[in-house]
Amino acid sequence: MTFLDCVCVENMRQSDRKTIENHVPGLTLMYRAAMGVYRASEWRGNIAIAVGSGNNGGDGFALAYILKSKGIECRVITLSDKLSPDSAHFAEKAKALGVSALPYTDGVFAGSDIIVDCLLGTGFHGPVREPCAAAIREINAAGAYVVSVDINSGMNGDTGEADLAVRSDLTVTVAFVKNGMLAANAGNYMKRLVVADIGIVLDREENKIAAQWREEYAARGNVYPCPSYLDLCVIDTRDIEYPEKNV
Repeated sequence: MTFLDCVCVENMRQSDRKTIENHVPGLTLMYRAAMGVYRASEWRGNIAIAVGSGNNGGDGFALAYILKSKGIECRVITLSDKLSPDSAHFAEKAKALGVSALPYTDGVFAGSDIIVDCLLGTGFHGPVREPCAAAIREINAAGAYVVSVDINSGMNGDTGEADLAVRSDLTVTVAFVKNGMLAANAGNYMKRLVVADIGIVLDREENKIAAQWREEYAARGNVYPCPSYLDLCVIDTRDIEYPEKNV
């Protein structure tokens, strides 16, 4: 029987922090996450990667670095000047390879065949502020193939609630499914959801998703049936090492 872990945002945050402190450097985890996204999709045409602040944006810069290093052209669209240290590292690596980074303006996604959503992470809650709100509306209207990284920007990772969120063709969530992704409305935003296992050690077991539902699971209370949009084939990048992990 196959089970996948499903966790709240705080559990995910603590698991990530303790893994970095005790097991795997943060740069390696970010690189593995980006490799998971790279392996999850076919990359073609005009590729735009929309990045916000923090480590969710860092995943986007790391993806840009990976794509360019493999001869695949892409561009980064920035919505914030604030970067975490790991994000700044991959921003410089992508820039050194010739990846262009342009600030968001109206119409910047025009002509894109693929748009990667790295705007808002799992810790987001509340209303989406500008310019992210405008960017999300434009992404949804672009007619491109949309890949959301970790979570669809604008969705609450614990509840699945969203007044405005990216609608993706593919969502690659990092390490574990987030509780909000099982909410009744989550399927309105995600056509396909996959997990990238990057080697984060779970801080505490919480909920489980059963590949095949049995009635006895209902009595346990913490086991949930697999939603139709969740692909149970986990992308495993745990064996990947980032060469500059100690910088």
